[in-house]
Amino acid sequence: MNLAVLKAEARATAQRQQERLQKAIDEDRDLTAEEETADADDKAKLARLTAQIQRAEQAMTAAAAIGATPAQTPPATAPPAGTVPAQPRAALDNGGFRDMAEFAQAVRCANPQAGQGFRVDDRLAAPTNVHMEGGDEMGSYLVPPEFRQQITDLVFGNGNDPIMDLISPEATGANRVVGLGDETTPWGSTGVKAFWRSEAEQMRPTRSQLTPRETKLNEVYAFVLATEELLQDAPRVAGLLTNHASAAIRWTVADAFMYGDGVDKPLGWMASPAAITVAKDAGQAAATISRFNIARMFARMIQPSGASWLANSEILPSLMEIASQAGQPLWYPNYQDAPGGTLLGRPIIFNEHSRSLGQRGDIQFVNPNGYEAFRRQNAATFAESIHLYFDYALTAYRWMFRIGGQPVLSKPVPMANSQTTKSHFVTLAERA
Repeated sequence: MNLAVLKAEARATAQRQQERLQKAIDEDRDLTAEEETADADDKAKLARLTAQIQRAEQAMTAAAAIGATPAQTPPATAPPAGTVPAQPRAALDNGGFRDMAEFAQAVRCANPQAGQGFRVDDRLAAPTNVHMEGGDEMGSYLVPPEFRQQITDLVFGNGNDPIMDLISPEATGANRVVGLGDETTPWGSTGVKAFWRSEAEQMRPTRSQLTPRETKLNEVYAFVLATEELLQDAPRVAGLLTNHASAAIRWTVADAFMYGDGVDKPLGWMASPAAITVAKDAGQAAATISRFNIARMFARMIQPSGASWLANSEILPSLMEIASQAGQPLWYPNYQDAPGGTLLGRPIIFNEHSRSLGQRGDIQFVNPNGYEAFRRQNAATFAESIHLYFDYALTAYRWMFRIGGQPVLSKPVPMANSQTTKSHFVTLAERA
């Protein structure tokens, strides 16, 4: 059995284990006796396959070192006495391909309609590498896990979208996350309370007001068509299949965290009843920001110590003119962060999601602790069609993720000694 088939079989075995465990988690139960037996069998099989893969890779490495072919595997020798054998570095689960571009080229040539260029790479031959779609008689090839992980890392790792850096979705194994919310306050009339007590006085019981909160994870996808000319250029293919697709998904998700209407997508804080919109000043000119706007926004934040300002860079001229009555600037730029800096002591983050100057949402005061987001763990799918658009000289690529999110509060909460309310999300009303 060749190395590619061994790896394919190992991946299929691990996938069965994961699906079995996920089913039990989704149904909120332990594994049945039958499932326990099957899981133990798969565990033993996976250990055996892993050992075979490691031996095969060691043999190939040794053969390459002496100039032999992989078929001419030299006999194993015992390590010198008193030494510990070196452990082979874990091989990347890339299906034997150097990079995404090489995999794309192999899939392109695996179409029988490719004519003289038709050939099936041995690394694609394993049956478990083929993903059959309804209505797609020839199927699609699943992209190796290592390359799928690259996309996942770019979407949820350190990217160039400040909103995704601010709101980091928590990984989960379910398509729906049900939690318990408590929107009571220590000074309100409901929820857990504390009282002073005289000696021997009976204690007054209170009760927490927990309400179920369900967050549904919705699908977000990118569907890309690549021309034959592009596929012949390996560096451009690699860029298309990693940076461009991940940037598009990251932008779409971040924008939904801010503005999503909650219909088949996350509920964004700007569309949520929890957001507070601070009215403009009386007689305030269009497309301006005043020191009173900033002060009133700050005053409506529940936890300003953990909040950040989000703003469109169009507000920069207005920020430069804002000062206290004593002439003290409210914004201190940080030119190393171009320009970043702080506004009333809290970081300001310029981004392309915030609205244009004068529109509601051009400047926002946001505490990320007030927003909960989730993504489906190990559920990213990435497939490449081998024939869907062959007669157009195009190849189709598809990425899919499941992501959900919503504000923690359903509405702003009242304060103890004030008629006003506060929230984790505060924005300025339109000044058109």
